[in-house]
Amino acid sequence: MRRQLEAFDSYPDAAQPPDVVTEERNIPGPHGPVPVRIYFPAATALRGRPGFVWMHGGAFRFGDLDMKEADWTARELVHKAGAVVMSVDYRLAVEGVNYPVPLDDVVAAIQWVRENSADLGISSISIGGASAGANLAAGAALRLRDADNWKCEHLVLAYPSMHVDLPDPSKSLELALAEMLPAMRLTPGMFRSMRENYLGALSSNPPSYAMPGLADLRGLPPTLVLNAEYDDLRASGEAFSAALAGAGLDVEQVLVRGMLHGFLNLSTSFEPVDDALERIADRLRALDHTS
Repeated sequence: MRRQLEAFDSYPDAAQPPDVVTEERNIPGPHGPVPVRIYFPAATALRGRPGFVWMHGGAFRFGDLDMKEADWTARELVHKAGAVVMSVDYRLAVEGVNYPVPLDDVVAAIQWVRENSADLGISSISIGGASAGANLAAGAALRLRDADNWKCEHLVLAYPSMHVDLPDPSKSLELALAEMLPAMRLTPGMFRSMRENYLGALSSNPPSYAMPGLADLRGLPPTLVLNAEYDDLRASGEAFSAALAGAGLDVEQVLVRGMLHGFLNLSTSFEPVDDALERIADRLRALDHTS
């Protein structure tokens, strides 16, 4: 399946991501070491950079540090925002692994960045993710809010999966989905399978850290939600954005036109992808204190 996905997302003539400095590390976690890849900008300033912890998607079952959604996104944000980006290779829900193990890995990674921010040269920490990674980013933000009374600077959620069951689609989403081939849809059965695989024995009574759409959202940071126009999961992103607004929080919801789920696996040669990354970079650039 991984080979098929790579072939589908391959555009040989598309622009390649920037070449930046990277460092592979294994950081301590409650279930053993957590592999991460840290991306650094050119060393024109050693302090005051914005920090960004990023989690790839893949239905909790797939994905790694080399997938474009992980590697290309990190490289582009280093280039566009001058940020230090850490991509987290959290444990996948395979071979008996279930919640809370992937979330534990993500929380451990964020805590490590907090403890080592001076060595990383960063003065702020934002967190984000795509699809299942967005779920983990929001779950980590909620858990750290409750356990440590800590709040990151910004939360970035790209085509997020936040609910036990997909909320009813808006009228505009219904019209968009009607234009799509069945093979391009995320069916209720696929969504249910993803949820049950991740939650395991807790699938009938999931905790709010596992499904942030169930949570009390008060106290979360300013949040950017990037929804793909042609994506069943857009219903989850729209409902979560509405819940954030209902809790009185600062939320910006962006409909990325013409895009399917997983568009961050595409090159910035596609204008909507480049625009989405610029929106993330804008938030990080505002936190740059190198000058």
